Amino acid sequence: MNRKTIVLAIGLAIAPFTVLHSVPPAAAQSGEGWVTLLDDKTIGDWNRVGDANWRSEEGVLVADKRSSKDFAYLVSKNSYKDFVLHVEFWASDDANSGVFIRCSDAGNIADRTCYEANIFDGRKDQSYGTAAITHFAEVNPMPKAGGKWNTYEITAKGRHMTVVLNGQKTVELRNALFAEGPVALQHAAGTIKFRKIAIKPLQP
Repeated sequence: MNRKTIVLAIGLAIAPFTVLHSVPPAAAQSGEGWVTLLDDKTIGDWNRVGDANWRSEEGVLVADKRSSKDFAYLVSKNSYKDFVLHVEFWASDDANSGVFIRCSDAGNIADRTCYEANIFDGRKDQSYGTAAITHFAEVNPMPKAGGKWNTYEITAKGRHMTVVLNGQKTVELRNALFAEGPVALQHAAGTIKFRKIAIKPLQP
């Protein structure tokens, strides 16, 4: 084996380790500037709106039943304006859920009073289904989230918002209707699980 062949072989052997090393760890959302809202040790400190059976199961926040006709929400106690929001969730195929941001009324959470990154594979109008911002930014084609763990990265800065599902940007929006407000998690139907939520406030 000549010298050039040996160098090439060593380079190919090292390359996979270089790539792996460059991938940021999953725990990066707990680094500088990040605020943990939910993890495997605590379900966090939320206000409840509506009545669902939110509970912790083996470090995962779960809801699969409502005791009233109204949709149920967990609402953050703090308000946020400009931020990156990291959410890990699992949804059943029939789940109707969503991640709501900049809600204008902490006691009245809805897709008309907040921006909602939808989690709803079974929505009749799929243009505003999973990974869309309901009523504001359509998704095409709609990705499926049911039956697996997914990651949302939602960025809001000024009028500009983006939704990234599992590493793929799905929608982008410029809108100034809601400038600041709490984050909310919804249970409307099916089973929804959350295992990590972290937020990083951004400078204006």
